[in-house]
Amino acid sequence: MARHDARNWHDYSKMTGLLCLVASILLQHGVSGQRVKVEPEVLSYPGQTVNLRCAFADAAGIQLTMVTWIYEPKEGERINIAVFHPNFDPNYPDSPVKGRVSFVPSPPILASPSIQISDVRMNDEGKYICEYATYPRGNEQGITYLVMLAKPQNSASLVTVEAGAKQVVVAKCESVDGRPAAQISWVTTANGNATTVSKPGADNTVTMRSEYRMVPTAADNGKDISCVVVHRTQVKAESFPLKLEVQYAPQVTIVGYDNNWYVGRTNVLLTCEANGNPVPLSVLWKTMSGEIPDTVQINGNELKVLKVDDAVNTTFVCEVKNRIGSGRDQVAVMVRGTRLPEKGATTGSIIGALIGVIILLAIIGTAIAMYRKHRDQKDGPPKYKPPPPKKTNSSAGRVNTAPAPVVEDRPLTDQYYSTQSVEPVTDLDTYHDEEDDGVEDREHYYSAAPSGWDDPRNNEVPPPYMRRDGSPQDYHQAPNVNRGESFVSSAMFV
Repeated sequence: MARHDARNWHDYSKMTGLLCLVASILLQHGVSGQRVKVEPEVLSYPGQTVNLRCAFADAAGIQLTMVTWIYEPKEGERINIAVFHPNFDPNYPDSPVKGRVSFVPSPPILASPSIQISDVRMNDEGKYICEYATYPRGNEQGITYLVMLAKPQNSASLVTVEAGAKQVVVAKCESVDGRPAAQISWVTTANGNATTVSKPGADNTVTMRSEYRMVPTAADNGKDISCVVVHRTQVKAESFPLKLEVQYAPQVTIVGYDNNWYVGRTNVLLTCEANGNPVPLSVLWKTMSGEIPDTVQINGNELKVLKVDDAVNTTFVCEVKNRIGSGRDQVAVMVRGTRLPEKGATTGSIIGALIGVIILLAIIGTAIAMYRKHRDQKDGPPKYKPPPPKKTNSSAGRVNTAPAPVVEDRPLTDQYYSTQSVEPVTDLDTYHDEEDDGVEDREHYYSAAPSGWDDPRNNEVPPPYMRRDGSPQDYHQAPNVNRGESFVSSAMFV
């Protein structure tokens, strides 16, 4: 375990040391880069004068010995273009910018040895390095990128093509002599693709050319297509809106035949509709039989039948031509002996009105039913029955009633009957007169009757307790019988 921990600690120490070394290098480089102050990028157009500034910041404890400006083109080796030592005059070695470069101010200051280049050219683009020789830190430098700009000449054009099955160029766009290279894109609903190529231009500029290719169809004619050019010298993208120019042979359609040409019908008309690119030049009407009937008049793309007869029972053909080709359409006419019944123009309206009326009536009926239901619930009888009156001990308020017999399937000899007379009790509130009784009460009474009882409405003679001609005391009880004796009980009225 101790050996394993020691190995891990050793690895950790090595990693920590490596990180510290990298941090120190980066810190030193950052401090060095910050000491020599330059502009990261300078933009210029050809013919202008540019200033490349340089200064050494925080020179405390450091002795500045000499400063050198170095030019590094994109392709090629570094070249010294300006050198200054405090003990000597400025020196400008041979370089592409000799005669056009100088220190500013003049005489130069070692702490801020900026330079300027007049009449800059496109080939002057590249890195410009301000490098100090110092003691005791050695050489320190800062880098400025000089970017030469050239505004390109942008344009776009259409290519007129014929509809076909092969992919062809339908539009072109180019950005000529720009610096840096422009970006070209296309915006369209047409189904195609673009190819873009670059070509070196004059004075270190770049020319960009783009072509849009597709398989042209008649449906693509007139579709919008735009070339969009983006360049650093432009405030916003430059767009060139165009419309595709696809030529195709005429597309022909004959309209006007309603399949109801009957003998004697007059002034029926056929129209030959055609579209094409370029515009169709000629329209020719003919028949499959080769002869135009005498009752037919032709006026350009219209064919008029003055009076329908058997002679127009043929096939009419319309042929249209343009520079690309020709197109045709035909219609076979069938002459009928009698006319077909014409459909009413308002059939659809009538059907729609009937459907609307039915829906309206359904809505009204539903509303009425809901209103009635709500009214019945609000004004109808209560959903509960009041409790029966309490029985009193007074003889005047007492009413004799007989308990309902229990119907059982057991043999008669096994049944037990009480030999003592018991005062029957009957709830007469349930069986009051029919004048005061509602339908609900009568139905409740019938449903409460034991199984096997007759419906009181079907009996001509009411039970004793329903009679009005006698008093309750007229009710006679059955005689008492001993348990052990065989008997047949008398009729019991309940």
